[in-house]
Amino acid sequence: MNPLKTILITGCSTGIGYTTALELKKRGHNVIATARKPEDVSRLQQEGFTAIQLDLADSNSIQQAVSLAIKLTDGKIDALFNNGAFGQPGAVEDLTRDVLRFQFETNLFGTHELTNSIIPLMRKQGHGRIIYNSSVLGFVAMTYRGAYNASKFALEGLADTLRLELYGTNIHISLIEPGPILSDFRKNAFALYKKNIDPTHSYHKEIYKVMEARLQKEGAAAPFTLPASAVTEKVIHALEAKRPKTRYYVTFPTYLFAFLKRILPISWLDALLRKV
Repeated sequence: MNPLKTILITGCSTGIGYTTALELKKRGHNVIATARKPEDVSRLQQEGFTAIQLDLADSNSIQQAVSLAIKLTDGKIDALFNNGAFGQPGAVEDLTRDVLRFQFETNLFGTHELTNSIIPLMRKQGHGRIIYNSSVLGFVAMTYRGAYNASKFALEGLADTLRLELYGTNIHISLIEPGPILSDFRKNAFALYKKNIDPTHSYHKEIYKVMEARLQKEGAAAPFTLPASAVTEKVIHALEAKRPKTRYYVTFPTYLFAFLKRILPISWLDALLRKV
């Protein structure tokens, strides 16, 4: 294992962020855990974490969090795990400009601003690891997930470009691409669906009934669902390995669709994705 590192993690209230923060802390790393809600920050602090408030949709919150993280670490942040994100369900034609913008504010713009705030520290110290939690939906699109698809496709584009631009700096970029993972993702997505989508007047209202049932289902809603710890294992490798990978697939669907995208004609892949 490489020497212990200081790592800043976004979205640590539950799920992948929390599980990863807990495991890295157990391994001796200095974890700066962030969460959007003050009550979650307080809970993390009570559990022994160094935790700070960070809302990726708020530029002021990002800059305040970075300033505090710099003070807490004396300006030495070895790694950043860009995990914080959410998914807005809904057909593309039912997404307003404001709803799509808010999806991007957190999943892309906020993550981008935070990353750009940390890169100068890594350049100064001569090393760093930047890990992005993307998705299988970062390289294949699935129906009624257009906002999330678009944000993750864009995130991967930025990450790939950044990797090229940082070549030779000893700052390594890794993308983690999970598939179905047990978390509060669907619960949070259902709340956003109820807030931002009007199924009554939608062409897709009958399909929305099926989607609502899936979003409210307890436990795994898709085959091959894995616990959040499956993602944590990939983060550990990206953080500690001498040569971290540029991409980490996590679940069987991610491996499968990456393979199918390489070999199938687009029309065949579309036909398959419509059935998922």
